[in-house]
Amino acid sequence: MSAPSAPSAPPSAPAASRAPDGARGAARARRWRLAAGRHRAAVAGGAVTLLLALFCGVGPQLALAFGLDATTMNFELGGAPPSWQHWFGTDPQGRDLMVRVMVGGRIALAVAALTTGIAVVIGVLWGTVAAYAGGAVDFIMMRVVDALYGLPTVALVIVAMAALGSRSLALLFAVLAAISWLSLARVVRAQVRGLRERPFVEAARVLGASPARIALRHIVPNTAGIVIVYATLALPHVMLAEAFLSFLGLGMQAPLASLGTLVTEGSAQLLVYPWLLAFPGLLMAALVLSLNFLGDGLRDALGRRSR
Repeated sequence: MSAPSAPSAPPSAPAASRAPDGARGAARARRWRLAAGRHRAAVAGGAVTLLLALFCGVGPQLALAFGLDATTMNFELGGAPPSWQHWFGTDPQGRDLMVRVMVGGRIALAVAALTTGIAVVIGVLWGTVAAYAGGAVDFIMMRVVDALYGLPTVALVIVAMAALGSRSLALLFAVLAAISWLSLARVVRAQVRGLRERPFVEAARVLGASPARIALRHIVPNTAGIVIVYATLALPHVMLAEAFLSFLGLGMQAPLASLGTLVTEGSAQLLVYPWLLAFPGLLMAALVLSLNFLGDGLRDALGRRSR
């Protein structure tokens, strides 16, 4: 006769509920490390972009502690080459070039960020409305996009500035934003056309949600991935566009000086003061390359996840 079996223990709680927070945190950290290993270029681009943004954002304030700023002139030190006192040298007016480069980088990043933000808002709204409305509304709105695509950018800027008689910072934002949202509108439209027939959108429609609520609560959030990638890749393009406009004399005006303005000034004095072009050009190249690496990495990561 066999011994009676021991009473069975009460059912235990699910393992997931007993898992300590530390274990979940470790698993999350491990997933982040694996993702970082797969997309090293994006991580490197993001790190370099962050360091350069800190250099441009905090650097001018730190330089003030050493008596350096972007506007004080000292003609006795005009055109001095790089030294321990002035790491990037000085311009012909004796202004410290490193501080001017930091301020110029901060202005360039601000112009690119604000312009891209405006373009993202316009592009997402335009593409969403066109795709969700469909029919004649979609046709008319996308023909407007096609027509704007056909306008030459430089001619548009010249006409706008001549008509308004201004070269203000606000006008520069408006003009750059007006030519930056077109590609995003097309991409968002294509994305929304695929999303509007998905089951969760149909369920919201059956439950009586209004078109505006469906678009804002269910469709637009699902375009966040492509919008983030677009914004990251648009930043360097806007910076280069601003530099090109500054080279043509249509960008920032004194006393403001973006990287594009500094590059333009340096190119005019390349043979005499080569450092005036070298340092602003290096910072602009580093910003553009790091942002492109970050954008390409995000695009690959989000594309793989969507598949």
